[in-house]
Amino acid sequence: YKFFFLKKNIYMLTLIIRAVLVYLLVLLVFRLMGKRQIGQMQPFELVLTLVIADLATIPMSDIGVPVLHGIIPLITLVIVHFFLTFFSKKSPKISQFINGKPIVLIGPNGIDYQVLEKLKITIDDLLETIRNAGYFNLEEVQYAIMETNGTVNVLPKSQFAPVINQSLGLDVEEATLPVILVTEGTIISENLKNFEFDEKDIKKILNKAKISEIKNVLVLTIDKAGNVYIQEKDSKFQTFKIKVNGGENE
Repeated sequence: YKFFFLKKNIYMLTLIIRAVLVYLLVLLVFRLMGKRQIGQMQPFELVLTLVIADLATIPMSDIGVPVLHGIIPLITLVIVHFFLTFFSKKSPKISQFINGKPIVLIGPNGIDYQVLEKLKITIDDLLETIRNAGYFNLEEVQYAIMETNGTVNVLPKSQFAPVINQSLGLDVEEATLPVILVTEGTIISENLKNFEFDEKDIKKILNKAKISEIKNVLVLTIDKAGNVYIQEKDSKFQTFKIKVNGGENE
């Protein structure tokens, strides 16, 4: 009886120790992956999270499985996550392949029905999302964009912005969508073409912001009105306006 009782206690103690070790390892893994919430995760991060959770339960509950058999896959997934994140930052094409890209659900011409069909989103789903953003009328929305993590952000029309310019009798410009030209030192060539810009235009903006090289730029955006937002790595952001005329600027 004493032997059986001792054996049972050792078994329970082993389970507790294994559970604590695996818990600490999983906690470390998620700390290394960053502090995003579930709703902010990219698709590949969500998949890794689900796989890690499944792997962690095996060495915790089954004493017949060596702890090392649970640790090695977890470490492997951390390495995979590191390289996916690294290459996503270095290459916009790889980032787009892994994470997808933001999709415009509502534009100046209204709802893009083909996009809704492709994403399997109903009108009711879209209206609910718009209401969650604080807008109950489609007429108030200039743009609704689905981000790569599944959230939808809304840009209201100027007259329906939080401070209602229309009710104040102010003459305002129509809201325009900023375009990312540079992110983390990498030029987004596709956006340059869409905005009729080239690298010479980028360098002119950098000169005005007194930034020496493109690789030092954390983010650079511009809208059709010529409003520029630029921030150098480890520096404060700058905003100014340039004259935009087709692909030429000053």
